[in-house]
Amino acid sequence: MNVYYDVALTIQDNDTRGESKAVKARALVKESLMRVVIIGGSGHVGTYLVPRLVEAGHEVVNVSRGRSEPYRQHAAWRNVAQVVADRAAEEADGLFGRRVRDLRPDVVVDMICFEESSARHLVEALRGQVQHLLHCGTIWIHGSSVQVPTTEDAPRRPFGAYGEKKARIEAYLLDEARRHGFPATLLHPGHIVGPGWAPVNPAGNFNSAVFATLARGDELALPNLGMETVHHVHADDVAQAFMGALHNRSAAIGESFHVVSPAALTLRGYAETVARWFGHEPRPRYLPWEEWRATVTPDEAAATWDHIAHSPNCSIAKAQRLLDYQPRYSSLQALHESVAWLIAHGAVEAPGL
Repeated sequence: MNVYYDVALTIQDNDTRGESKAVKARALVKESLMRVVIIGGSGHVGTYLVPRLVEAGHEVVNVSRGRSEPYRQHAAWRNVAQVVADRAAEEADGLFGRRVRDLRPDVVVDMICFEESSARHLVEALRGQVQHLLHCGTIWIHGSSVQVPTTEDAPRRPFGAYGEKKARIEAYLLDEARRHGFPATLLHPGHIVGPGWAPVNPAGNFNSAVFATLARGDELALPNLGMETVHHVHADDVAQAFMGALHNRSAAIGESFHVVSPAALTLRGYAETVARWFGHEPRPRYLPWEEWRATVTPDEAAATWDHIAHSPNCSIAKAQRLLDYQPRYSSLQALHESVAWLIAHGAVEAPGL
């Protein structure tokens, strides 16, 4: 389906005296509209991506288990076709890829692929049938940083099951794109932030009580010297990057892109800034790792270790250049919105607010 927009162009018309005059002309600009099937479109990123797709005029089909609602209501969802499917069960029966193919997509956006076998199953079903497959990856494809900010061409040295599996998916999809012509693009978000869920906090885990500690002006213990980094991104900025890849298909196919805020945060700087949001001077206390981990639960310690061992700090220069990615939010702006939501919904107690 095609739509035409009537836009004004300015043309410089030079006369014989060397003078120039602006001449207004009218032009019809043609933009191709597509049928987009999004797998797992009701989550953090889909909450923002689906309305963007609808507002751009695309026909959207959301494939999900049908168990959750978007984190933010939007009128655009009334124009989205919903297909209920259990991906794991249907993949086990060899049916899921066929189901997606039979929805006749021009574009498939896969938000919830976590196994290489899942990626292979989908690619084989879609080969020769789609214009573009957009895969949501993760910056965990990188292990510990060597030179920062980390660029997309840095060697892959992932650790941990999640990062290792996502790196194998990336390698497979890029090989399919570059050697076999399958139209795949990978977008790798950082720590996704937005109203409706708890973000990675200044201690590197997901315990919202850390924000309450800072809101009271109490002392906060941090591991080591607090100089490890975390790299957040607002969910709507991730959605923006997916739209950029969709609309810059020729530049995006066969490529991977980091999708993060313009700058990472140190745990120390993050904690100090949040304390000042509540009118307090920061009161950090730094403990050696083994001593610090004894102050939190095993799950919190594991989450913190995963984040500080990676200490991500990723470049977005490639996405800016090829996808026109221009994140609206800094890390702190995205986190401020998220913490405000937690306070408004009673998940964080903030005295005096």
